[in-house]
Amino acid sequence: MERDADARKGRFRGDTLTPRALAFDVFGTVVDWRSSIARAAAPVLAAAGRDDVDAFAFTDQWRRRYFLMMRDAGRSTRGFVKLDVLHREMLDAVLADIGVELGEAERQTLTLAWHTLDPWPDSVEGLTRLKRRFPIVTCSNGHIALMVAMARHAGLPWDAILGAEIAGAYKPAKIAYQATAAALDIAPGELCLVAAHHGDLAAARAAGLICAFVHRPLEYGGAPAPDLAYEAAWEYRSTSLLDLADLLGC
Repeated sequence: MERDADARKGRFRGDTLTPRALAFDVFGTVVDWRSSIARAAAPVLAAAGRDDVDAFAFTDQWRRRYFLMMRDAGRSTRGFVKLDVLHREMLDAVLADIGVELGEAERQTLTLAWHTLDPWPDSVEGLTRLKRRFPIVTCSNGHIALMVAMARHAGLPWDAILGAEIAGAYKPAKIAYQATAAALDIAPGELCLVAAHHGDLAAARAAGLICAFVHRPLEYGGAPAPDLAYEAAWEYRSTSLLDLADLLGC
């Protein structure tokens, strides 16, 4: 208990780490991608005569390909492309794997479903409270058009849309985090990444950022997160964005 309390207060890296701005991972941290995509996929699969394909299992396969693609992005010679392009390529691959035939319109509908993900119940209120004290920005692999559409759909009160597109690189590349800090005219050590993913936070720490973990036990439908091996003593640990607002005095 004492170690957990100290971790929440940032004592493992000293007592000075009050950020000047907060940058947020979005998929899974702020919005519930799994339920939102499964809800969009279910009628499309049904209309294709594939009621036998579970929408949540389909969504998990699609997301699993995303993790693999981000893992390999740093070793690829391919130039930066927007996330819509990658989502569509991954969708086509999943559909081929499971033997589902969809037309172009249905494939486009599913690709654009990532633009309208629903927020977690605490997200809008938590972000609004945090914004009273700190600039709040995205540090997401989602491109600007996607993030703007999602913000308008979910009511997310960002001060700016930053992250992969302005950096020209996907997380976990260091430049994705450092370019976000540079856009705010602050040092990496003055920026706190807020994320539900230990792997994301580990990469942010390696890039010099402060780290705040938000526990989202339902992100994978209650299944264990795939990046638990990266868990560390982050400067802040919280159970929700409302809890984080409490920790940061907002």
